Amino acid sequence: MSAPIPEGWSYGPWHDGPDPLAAPVDLRDALDEIGRDVMNGSSPRSALEEMLRRGTRSTQGLDDLTRRLWERRREIQRRHNLDGTLRDVQRLLDEALEAERRELFPNPSDDARFKEAELDALPAGTAAAVRELANYQWESSEAREKYEEIRELLGRELLGSRFEGMKEALQQTTPEDVARINEMLTDLNALLAAHAQGRPDVPQLFDEFMAKHGEFFPENPQNVDELIDVLAQRAAAAQRMLNSMTPEQRAELMELSQQAFGSPQLAQQLAQLDAQLQGLRPGEDWSGSERMSGDDPLGLAEGARAMSDLAELDALAEQLAQSYPGARLEDIDLEALTRQLGDEATVDARRLSELERQLRDQGLLERAPDGSLRLSPKALRQLGQTALADVLRTARGSGERDAANAGAAGELSGSTRQWQFGDTQPWDVPRTVRNAVLRTASRSGSVKLDVADVEIAETEHRARAAVALLVDTSWSMVQEGRWLPMKRTALALHQLISTRYRNDALQLITFGRYAGVVELPQLIGMEGTWEQGTNAHHALLLAGRHLRRHPDAQPVVLMVTDGEPTAHLEPDGMAEFSYPPEPATLRKTIFEVDRLAKLGASLTVFRLGDDPRLNAFVDLLARRSGGRVLAPDVDGLGAAVVGDYLRTRRKL
Repeated sequence: MSAPIPEGWSYGPWHDGPDPLAAPVDLRDALDEIGRDVMNGSSPRSALEEMLRRGTRSTQGLDDLTRRLWERRREIQRRHNLDGTLRDVQRLLDEALEAERRELFPNPSDDARFKEAELDALPAGTAAAVRELANYQWESSEAREKYEEIRELLGRELLGSRFEGMKEALQQTTPEDVARINEMLTDLNALLAAHAQGRPDVPQLFDEFMAKHGEFFPENPQNVDELIDVLAQRAAAAQRMLNSMTPEQRAELMELSQQAFGSPQLAQQLAQLDAQLQGLRPGEDWSGSERMSGDDPLGLAEGARAMSDLAELDALAEQLAQSYPGARLEDIDLEALTRQLGDEATVDARRLSELERQLRDQGLLERAPDGSLRLSPKALRQLGQTALADVLRTARGSGERDAANAGAAGELSGSTRQWQFGDTQPWDVPRTVRNAVLRTASRSGSVKLDVADVEIAETEHRARAAVALLVDTSWSMVQEGRWLPMKRTALALHQLISTRYRNDALQLITFGRYAGVVELPQLIGMEGTWEQGTNAHHALLLAGRHLRRHPDAQPVVLMVTDGEPTAHLEPDGMAEFSYPPEPATLRKTIFEVDRLAKLGASLTVFRLGDDPRLNAFVDLLARRSGGRVLAPDVDGLGAAVVGDYLRTRRKL
């Protein structure tokens, strides 16, 4: 037995913002997608839009939803045609004539023969024959019923094409029903005329109209403008359906409409209504048409509904495209999306909207001073965590020592982290107990520790390192698909040093035609540009300056490149480019390597590519500096760089 609902309380669907009980969206997947595109050269705004289009591992993107919309649109067009009402009228007419002839055949009277002749003389067209039979005195009760069914069918279809649900509500139509409908149409046309004239009593007239005829409007409009919107959308759909027919079909229907419910009054009222709606809402699509090529016939009401569905699908496709100024995912009509694609599509659209909102609200995307969108420091930290985790997984697979244990024998760094399998650092007991208390605070009884509560105290060595990471940003790095791995490598190394070795001094140096010191956000957002020159000389010169600023630190120089030096810096600060390299370029580059060696720095070169000239030159640099050359593939670059840094670090 369910518990009683407290007095004054009510329960219903949640409409006030995001569902508070819904599972949280996975921002990490979304941020990884955005970060990957940003590091490949896209702007953060473009990367965000691309992520929303592609979706994530757990959520369909806008492109998939749009594809499903177009598939449903094609299905409607390929399955249906629009001559259902004409077919039904023709069938009923044939049945009526056949029943009448059966009734007349055994009758020997002259009157029966005259009626047979009258039936034989009917026009060939369906609409003309129905019109001619309007005053015919039927002998067969079955035939009379079939003919009346034609009139009722036409009335229901005409009303159903203009008013949602009207056809289904009028299955058993009485003369009183027809009178009420004609009265409603008369009052409706009067209300719209008053609105068009701008009369001040329109709100009062609307309230009186809805009190009297509200049963005909299940949409429950709240004012005259909402009423006009509902009616205009449906009337425009009916007009597009007529536009989609052949001229012959259209003429037949227009003539048949005069016989709706046995009186032309209904058709006249609807024609007046359509004219007023078209004047009040000229922005609706009144002239469009669709090609319907299927075998399933639709009546006027179903045809208008199909046209409304097609228009709704087009509107949803525009909303999902997000191509108009100021577009936001909140613009998507979720109720319409549910009608067309079902609940799962709506869940995906709502999740994408929540992703976009939380990426902004949680400070992962922020505005730069120039108004552009950029990744925030918080987002860069999260990307760094992911990049470092990927590198460590690769390092474990290649037999490298896990960086989580580096520095374990040193002094406490003051920071803690959650325990992971294989950790040997000491527990941080106060934080561990605190976690257990908070986890079990809502339960009665004693506090019990769980492995998830354990936090360890991180340690680090006293010795410092001055690290210079030199990354090649020449065009060949972009062309050969090395741009993104290079950035992810820098991101992982930066994350490792900033979280595990905070006393180390890392400097990021890029080199193409010229070299330059960059901060991590600059490197992440850097776009590949066509530029000739690999100025290792300038990069090594900047690395030396960085090392001299930290004389008490162990010097570590890491260089990532895929080409031999083809540029050097002249005394006037201008870069001199030449391919093949000039002797002066090679000489100046080697000179800077020698100067680094005097500072105690060994150079590790990470060679990408198999050019023989590059191989010979980097081998020479390694011998001169007492360093070494590693040749990882692009997927193993991050593990190689981080592993070499840790190898050097463990010697301190």
